[in-house]
Amino acid sequence: MTVTFEVRDGVGTIRLDRSPMNALDVAIQDRLRELAEEATRREDVRSVILYGGEKVFAAGADIKEMQAMDHTAMVLRSKGLQDAFTAVARIPKPVVAAVTGYALGGGCELALCADFRIAADNAKLGQPEILLGLIPGAGGTQRLARLIGPSRAKDLIFTGRMVKAEEALALGLVDRVVPAAEVYEQAYAWAAKLAKGPALALRAAKESIDAGLETDIDTGLTIERNWFSGLFATEDRERGMRSFVEEGPGKATFG
Repeated sequence: MTVTFEVRDGVGTIRLDRSPMNALDVAIQDRLRELAEEATRREDVRSVILYGGEKVFAAGADIKEMQAMDHTAMVLRSKGLQDAFTAVARIPKPVVAAVTGYALGGGCELALCADFRIAADNAKLGQPEILLGLIPGAGGTQRLARLIGPSRAKDLIFTGRMVKAEEALALGLVDRVVPAAEVYEQAYAWAAKLAKGPALALRAAKESIDAGLETDIDTGLTIERNWFSGLFATEDRERGMRSFVEEGPGKATFG
């Protein structure tokens, strides 16, 4: 199996395991979609880690596989490619990417689907598709520009250059840089902490932010208001407020 899914204490780890570089072929793309949908459905999964192993996150698409495709074949395949990554981006739970080594092309686009990115100090990220006479096709032109701004995104996409971890941090492409040996450990700590939080409130926060970014401010405020009001019907809201009143802030536990 080239992609696995393991759950421990509410944290689900989607692990790429296709030696040597975790090239994202069609089979992996489809498997990612299946596992993202499973993570979405399962109530015992409260947060998710995307991980490629100790050496590499994912060095990009399977170029040999793509080289054999003509225009018609890619027209038929491109939606499946985007759908796989969109399924990951739409997991309604906190998702962190634990990035080691290369995260290039589709690998970078997969990391962009996470809510938070922890990178090894030896990580290198980029969108080198232009060097193949292409552009990113799994959401890179859209998610990268939304994350770091259009000018910075154009720099990376127009040149195809790789950036090291510290520059990626400065650009806002990753959120934290840690020693390579600690990447998964720190990603797990982040995910485990949020796995103990109020699941519906976390879902509401994620969907409000993500959907709000796609629309105007008034519509975004409506999305926020509807979620905010709806949470008053939840047990977690009752538990959180009761704990605050009786014990002080930050002491509530959620089921």
